[in-house]
Amino acid sequence: MSYRYLLLYKPYDVLSQFTDAEGRRSLKEFVPVPDVYAVGRLDRDSEGLLLLTDDGPMQHRLSHPKFAHGRRYWAQVEREPTPQSLAQLRSGVTIKDYRTRPAIVERIAEPDLPHRDPPIRYRQHIPTAWLALTLTEGKNRQVRRMTAAVGFPTLRLVRSALLLPQARPLTLDGLQPGEWRELTADEVRSLPQS
Repeated sequence: MSYRYLLLYKPYDVLSQFTDAEGRRSLKEFVPVPDVYAVGRLDRDSEGLLLLTDDGPMQHRLSHPKFAHGRRYWAQVEREPTPQSLAQLRSGVTIKDYRTRPAIVERIAEPDLPHRDPPIRYRQHIPTAWLALTLTEGKNRQVRRMTAAVGFPTLRLVRSALLLPQARPLTLDGLQPGEWRELTADEVRSLPQS
């Protein structure tokens, strides 16, 4: 059996599923390939890389928390994070009754991203900054909750890469919001084996 593996640049305001009883925008609008499903999720108000496949064991392997593969995000946050807040994010923060795993966090220059419609809210007297965060877990709205917990709410969130063991990162390179491509044969061979 030949499986399909697709990379999609999920746009803002699109659900990470193919159907929605409320008629909201979904992956169906962008991916005309039957029987593929997202590996993991991105919130409706987040953008970026989604891997889709019809390979059930691979989908399980890549989405189950025990396998802990990396996910890199670019987060535009309100105000300028302090060194202390970055250190907190790196060591893990408590969200309700859960402590996040340590993350790789660094300040970055604004990434070259397509315009988002609608744009983030703009406040003339409140600066913003960009962070790159690499997580090895994917709790619901985790990046947003982490940055808010240290006092710097996320305004825009983009998953920029999936970091798989012994594989070249899967990235957004060459894709615009709503576009997708098949994984290359080399990329498929580098996926973790079940």
